[in-house]
Amino acid sequence: MSMRYIEKGVVFLCDLESLVGVVSQPDQPAELGVIILVGGPQYRVGAHRQFVRLARCLAANGISCMRFDYRGMGDASGAERGYGRVLPDIGAALAAFQAQVPQVRRVVLWGLCGGASAACLYRVTDDRVAGLILVNPWLDVEEARAKVRLKHYYARRLLAGDFWKKALRGGLSVGASAKGLLGTARVARKGHGQPADAVAQTDDIYPGDMLRALQAGGGRSAVFLSGRDYVARTFEEAMAGHPAFAELEQAGAVEVCRFPSADHTFSSAAAMHQVEEASLEWIQAFQGLEPEPATPPAAGEQAR
Repeated sequence: MSMRYIEKGVVFLCDLESLVGVVSQPDQPAELGVIILVGGPQYRVGAHRQFVRLARCLAANGISCMRFDYRGMGDASGAERGYGRVLPDIGAALAAFQAQVPQVRRVVLWGLCGGASAACLYRVTDDRVAGLILVNPWLDVEEARAKVRLKHYYARRLLAGDFWKKALRGGLSVGASAKGLLGTARVARKGHGQPADAVAQTDDIYPGDMLRALQAGGGRSAVFLSGRDYVARTFEEAMAGHPAFAELEQAGAVEVCRFPSADHTFSSAAAMHQVEEASLEWIQAFQGLEPEPATPPAAGEQAR
């Protein structure tokens, strides 16, 4: 049965800039809440209203949520910044969330793409973060991206009949294509990028940064990977060179969930519902509750 919940807008400060968020609060909030972190040039509604639907689904099942705009995005003031520089925004949002829902003692950070990367960077700074749900997490590993291009782009193109027809008709620069292929192969042979014990000195995030977050505090994490997404494939390729990730998965500290037909933002209704259900079930298991079928948000509700 769906639980009653309310939604309320909140305005809070981060380094003298005004940030805007929406809190979805059930009648009986649990101690574990969720903060949804956007990735890329998005605001709190998300692509295809994804974050609105997710927050309402979780709230209808007793889990308080907050989604918000970083500085320089959506309705927030200030200058736009990369995911590596939004950690103060996340801290300010967490404080505002707990002020609105005092019952929330710990949070799960749910992040898409760069939002997942920001969640990892923030987790190691705040022990109120009990867990992570990383959705198609972005990793800055050039070698892994090159290997993905070789496996999933160049291999498919070379086997495609229209590629060779176009080449024979003179509609394709074979020299340029070969140069691109060889350049990609050279990058792919470099290895797996920054080692796991290295510390990133820039806004970029490397496997070592993500592994530290997954190992932090003895918590648990989930990684959701779309089947039709190069970011997800790059993550898998990058982590394949780090046995520590496999060890975390085998120990149950990290659960990997794959969505074979989904794209990067889960744009279809079916894929969106699947990720909502998976998020709800994982959080309920994290709380020690029996998983229940997800209660979808009511039709016709307006985004904020």
